[in-house]
Amino acid sequence: MSVNIAANLKLINDKIRDAEKRAGRPEGSVKLMAVSKFHPSEDVLSAIEAGQFLFGENRVQEAFEKFPPIIEAHPDTELHMIGVLQSNKVKNAVKVGSCIESVDRLSLLDEIEKQCAKIDKKIKVLFEFHTGEESKSGFESQEELEEALTAIKDGKYPHVIPSGFMTMAPFTEDKNRVRKSFVMLRELAQRMKEKYPDFEMNELSMGMSGDFEIAIEEGSTLVRVGTAIFGERDYSK
Repeated sequence: MSVNIAANLKLINDKIRDAEKRAGRPEGSVKLMAVSKFHPSEDVLSAIEAGQFLFGENRVQEAFEKFPPIIEAHPDTELHMIGVLQSNKVKNAVKVGSCIESVDRLSLLDEIEKQCAKIDKKIKVLFEFHTGEESKSGFESQEELEEALTAIKDGKYPHVIPSGFMTMAPFTEDKNRVRKSFVMLRELAQRMKEKYPDFEMNELSMGMSGDFEIAIEEGSTLVRVGTAIFGERDYSK
């Protein structure tokens, strides 16, 4: 069954605009990230043709093989690395990505700094915070997060640009629990921005296919949508 990626993108973007309007937010205050893992380059190129330039991948090897030629042909294309990032995958992740969305531990910053220093590249990072019982990754406490931000402020990680926060809401039909997760991240982000005013940590990456409208109501600036754009993934590849 063929998927009309352009039509799907229009549908999602219309829903984002509607959610912005309902939340009393300015149009364009929320960006859409197309999550393209397990989808071929052709699908990414179809999305680019339809005006989509921000993508997310969580499998480093796949992204490293797929995206360099795409970015070379379409320099406006931006790739964020999402999902749990193992230290041994950081080397390729920082080469192909413009942002690491899932910094969930201090030791990961050590590796990101080390690999970015080798290629003299500064990279944006979002700090993943654990707000839902089911998601296992993310900083567990504000203290841990402050330790990371203080280390950056003190110059320990000169190639790392703290740009905001991300979370995964619990996978549940209970919208109140989902909303609570997003409120928790927004309030944490506010406290961190007040405490570290030198950093422009304005990105709030929260909300996926099933819950992005609630996320927008609660202040998300970046929603991550895959299946609703590209169709079901082919895991056999």
